[in-house]
Amino acid sequence: MRFRHLVFDLDGTLADTKDDLAEAVNVTLGSLNLQAQDPRVLYGYVGHGARSLVERALGSGQTHLVDRAMDVFMRWYRAHLLDHCRVYPGLREVIDVLAEQGVVFSVLSNKPEDMSAAIVRGLGLGERFPRVVGGDTMPTRKPDPSGLLELVLASGVPAADTLMVGDSSIDVATGRSAGVPTCGVLWGFSGSSVLDAGADVLISAPRELLTICRNGIPPPVTSGNDGAGSH
Repeated sequence: MRFRHLVFDLDGTLADTKDDLAEAVNVTLGSLNLQAQDPRVLYGYVGHGARSLVERALGSGQTHLVDRAMDVFMRWYRAHLLDHCRVYPGLREVIDVLAEQGVVFSVLSNKPEDMSAAIVRGLGLGERFPRVVGGDTMPTRKPDPSGLLELVLASGVPAADTLMVGDSSIDVATGRSAGVPTCGVLWGFSGSSVLDAGADVLISAPRELLTICRNGIPPPVTSGNDGAGSH
């Protein structure tokens, strides 16, 4: 296997957590006597941390409520982490196949460690992901490489044989800083922004990880210089 250790970002990469996050926001808004928002709007705010999510939901005119709102949000979300959360379709099967071939897995998230670990266990992935580093595990968080380097060390697999898998530019920057190859996924929360992040490889379906882990990252496709089809 070319890659023997996969480090997954959690939200938007391994797990679809957006419905629980959106519900937590609307519960928070209700507690402050503010109008609930369309979950589809809130989905667009997900992916940059809980505080950013709450701030954007409140709007620029309610910045004085952010700390109070965060207290409500974190308390409610902690109790409802798994109401709607799910592993992205096809990913569990890919992980099982790779595990049978000796690949090991870790999670690196900016979500607090206890929440991250609870989601991993609740999704039935605790055995597959024995190592979880959250946003409060280390003194720093992504894109600082410390958490990723800690996972590399704990796994016993060299950085060059590890693949950082994530849906955002933050994940790509983290891998680059740690000297770890990066894989950007297109099914996550960050949408097309991951296209511009400079990941070593981009994938649109979990099954593509099978080929990458076995054969490595394919060389970039380059166009010929014969002028055919040029504009």
